[in-house]
Amino acid sequence: MKSKLWVIRQVDPVQQGLLSQALSISSATASLLLNRGVTSVDQATAWMSPIRPHDPFLIPDMDRAVSRLYQAMERREHVCFYGDYDVDGMSATSIYLSFFRERGAHVRAYVPHRLREGYGLNETAVRALAKDGITLLVTSDCGTTSHHEIRLANQLGMDVIVTDHHQSDMDMPPALAVMNPHRSEAQYPFHGLCSGGLAYKVAQAYEMKYGTGGVPLESLLDLVALATIADVVPLQDENRLFVREGLAHISRGARCGLRALKHVAGINRECSAETIAFKLGPRLNAAGRLDEAIKGVRLLTTESESEAKELAYDLERLNHARRELETTIVEEALAQVESRELPGGIVLYARGWHVGVVGIVAARIMERFHRPTVVLAVNEAGIGKGSARTVPGFDLYQALAGCRDLLVAFGGHPSAAGVTIREEQLPEFAERFAAAAEAWIRNTQSVPMLHLDSELRLDEVTLQLIREIGTLHPFGAGNPEPTFAVKGLNVLSARVVGEKHLKMTVRQGRSLPFDSIGFGMKSLEDRGLSLKTPIDVAFTPELNHWNGHDRIQLRIRDIRAAGCD
Repeated sequence: MKSKLWVIRQVDPVQQGLLSQALSISSATASLLLNRGVTSVDQATAWMSPIRPHDPFLIPDMDRAVSRLYQAMERREHVCFYGDYDVDGMSATSIYLSFFRERGAHVRAYVPHRLREGYGLNETAVRALAKDGITLLVTSDCGTTSHHEIRLANQLGMDVIVTDHHQSDMDMPPALAVMNPHRSEAQYPFHGLCSGGLAYKVAQAYEMKYGTGGVPLESLLDLVALATIADVVPLQDENRLFVREGLAHISRGARCGLRALKHVAGINRECSAETIAFKLGPRLNAAGRLDEAIKGVRLLTTESESEAKELAYDLERLNHARRELETTIVEEALAQVESRELPGGIVLYARGWHVGVVGIVAARIMERFHRPTVVLAVNEAGIGKGSARTVPGFDLYQALAGCRDLLVAFGGHPSAAGVTIREEQLPEFAERFAAAAEAWIRNTQSVPMLHLDSELRLDEVTLQLIREIGTLHPFGAGNPEPTFAVKGLNVLSARVVGEKHLKMTVRQGRSLPFDSIGFGMKSLEDRGLSLKTPIDVAFTPELNHWNGHDRIQLRIRDIRAAGCD
């Protein structure tokens, strides 16, 4: 198995020394902070101290939005919260429902069907909601590009409030309020909120202006954590607070829907960001991929144990079906890739593929070939709808913007996006997308890289370092889990445990021996190494609790023969 290209981030040693001395932290922790853009003592203190939330009224149109929501409450108007069919949309919709339902508002939720209606506001749904007497429509995770649908809603007597964090190079739509942190005039100091975070800030602003009552704000943080982790927004600034507190709520099982979902997922331990990303998130997303995403909203808002149990088992069934469908399409997609010369950017499409899983397939292909990837399902009308995923550094949004003349629609973020295109335009789109990626590759490193925070000596891996790292939790996008390099290790013992996990004891010179574990790494021999070969190890330090004792363990990220620089 080939080792990745190790890239050890370089920091200013003067800044490193200043942070280390001023905060009484190790030089390794100072490097971690510098690598995350934290360059001053004040910034570092803020990162390692309790996080203070920002004023929600700095978000564009916030005052107008909460005033209109209060007016709807007072007039007993019928309000609809219209969400996207992913975890962020479900969670934001659930936050709105939970908060305003407890205040006695006449509220309902609507989530479009991925296959029948597609992403965002659609004309049929807008007309139906107006006919049902809805006078205020509040979007979650959509609406920034829905100019036509919002104009129609206005004509039909509905005011529209947009809660969205997707980028757009268009003018803002004609809504009563557009709360999007990417607006050019936004004064809010943090632009990384997802739609769940934005919905929470609306609830916070409403409470600040009109007083407390109903559901406590802190009880909504589990939903904010779900949205923030699942949507892969940066775990910086307020998002760190939301996720840290939200994970504590999820671990305690405060919400019966999440208790039921944890049960079917086999989770009986404290929940981490990885629990959301790889266990709970995919099960919630399965509803929107293969069935009705409103089931996810029902699960997240129900107070009935029996309904929660029924919905959780339904999502578990859908997730099994999703995995089987994904396996089939990945195999077909791989066959397409392997039948031709590998381009700089990969575009794959076919009739018969399920649009609900093409995003996952795009991620799998991208990880396999380390290329920006677009995967599309073409329907019987010859319209391709799909998802794009990318490698670090390649901006998908800008690449798609360069092909806008070929696309029916597109939108998203630099790292993930959605695409709609006519079938006859696909060959030219594939050619131009590949050319854009190839131009980027020529000016960058095209092999998989492992970014390391710093190189340490083994005797620098201490309990103090692990405690300092703990103050930087939670880890995820924008705040990656710390990874260090230690070089020239001697392997004292090595064996495979649990069929495929590499367990080693290592030492550097005359240091104390350290235990290490490489999950899924198999044996040293499988990696072209042996007990006699000095090695370099990329790792994350952690405490391993065993038989009532805590011991430092190196969780291995990569191994290579020593001296490969």
